Amino acid sequence: MPHLLKSIVRHTILAKNNTETILCKRQLFLLNKLCSEEDSSKKDKQESPLKRLLEDAASFNDATSTSPEQKWATMPYPEGTEAQLQESRKQGDFFKQKNQKDPRDSTIILFPGQGSQYVGMTKELQKFPMVRDLFQLANYILKYDLKKICLEGPKSKLDETKYAQPAIFVSSLAAIERLKEERPQGIDKCVATAGFSLGELTALVFAGALDFEKALKLIQIRAEAMQRASDMHKGGMLTVFYGPDSKLNYAVKAAKDWAIDKGDEVPECLVSNYLYPHCKVVAGSESALDYLEKNYKEYNLKKLKKLPVSGAFHSEHMQIAVEPFQRALKKIDIQDPVISVYSNVDGKRYRNAEHIRKQLPKQIVRPVKWEQTLHSMYERNQDSYFPNTYECGPGQSLKTILKQVNAKAWEHCHSIEALLN
Repeated sequence: MPHLLKSIVRHTILAKNNTETILCKRQLFLLNKLCSEEDSSKKDKQESPLKRLLEDAASFNDATSTSPEQKWATMPYPEGTEAQLQESRKQGDFFKQKNQKDPRDSTIILFPGQGSQYVGMTKELQKFPMVRDLFQLANYILKYDLKKICLEGPKSKLDETKYAQPAIFVSSLAAIERLKEERPQGIDKCVATAGFSLGELTALVFAGALDFEKALKLIQIRAEAMQRASDMHKGGMLTVFYGPDSKLNYAVKAAKDWAIDKGDEVPECLVSNYLYPHCKVVAGSESALDYLEKNYKEYNLKKLKKLPVSGAFHSEHMQIAVEPFQRALKKIDIQDPVISVYSNVDGKRYRNAEHIRKQLPKQIVRPVKWEQTLHSMYERNQDSYFPNTYECGPGQSLKTILKQVNAKAWEHCHSIEALLN
């Protein structure tokens, strides 16, 4: 990590304004704290779990499929050669060809993110042999029993970031296996995919940009790094419901000022998830969120709901998690996705593998622009039909959000979990 410290010092010296200088100094403070913790850990002869994961991921050789039975996990789910898929299944281009294609003859697949987990998820999916194989492979890679945590909990453990992220990732692909078994056209005719936060990595695996095994190792590192960041700076997230007369921006600013006055180590409060009109998620330090919970009526906010997450994700609190994730991502082969995948950072489609490598780390600290993503994916002429959409993963949160953003697209949206009942 010394090379990163030198880089930040250099950027601090060259900073063009006070804001940049403050950000660089904050990063320097966080890294110094992390380094001192690691030095202390070395003295105690205790190895950091994150450091161990990064060393294990040096080549990612241990995450490579070794048998034909496991090969399925490394292949794109939509069928056809890569050339055929690139030519005919790119969202947007798909509907602009000379021989106009019926949107109803295509599908879009969405993957949920952290916060959708619950004890017992995938219980009904365990009847599918490929799902059981999927969890067995995941257990081998993670070195713990992920299936047991998903099915039995306890909830406090499942809600921990380091367990929740791998659990949701594998559970979402388990839902894909059910879709493949019972509605194969939902996969074969897929032209686009997107995922909320963590779900974006699931989408990239589905689209063939990342191998399952290596993506799971990458998610394990991402989760450990974000857990570490959460432990260093106590914070959380609130879903905020508001109306046209609400003053959310003023509330967020006042909450951050309050956190500064209270002496929070990294005072933070910002909109971290754009869900749908009049509903956002705010991430912040403990004092800031406490202020919002006690004073939300003053700003005409309707209701607040605390999310089951362990930190202020998609905020400055997660800055320390970016560097380990980048280091791991550099060691992974990334392919151009065979269907369109949309980025949380700007709501736009990934252009190619290099674009993924540059954009994906930003997602950890940038707000999730999910509402903007849905607008991009479902933009149609007024008289056009909409494709079928499948939400694959625990819960039905993305289907609920879609109804608020685009009611016509929602009419053709199906939750794999709801189909089980």
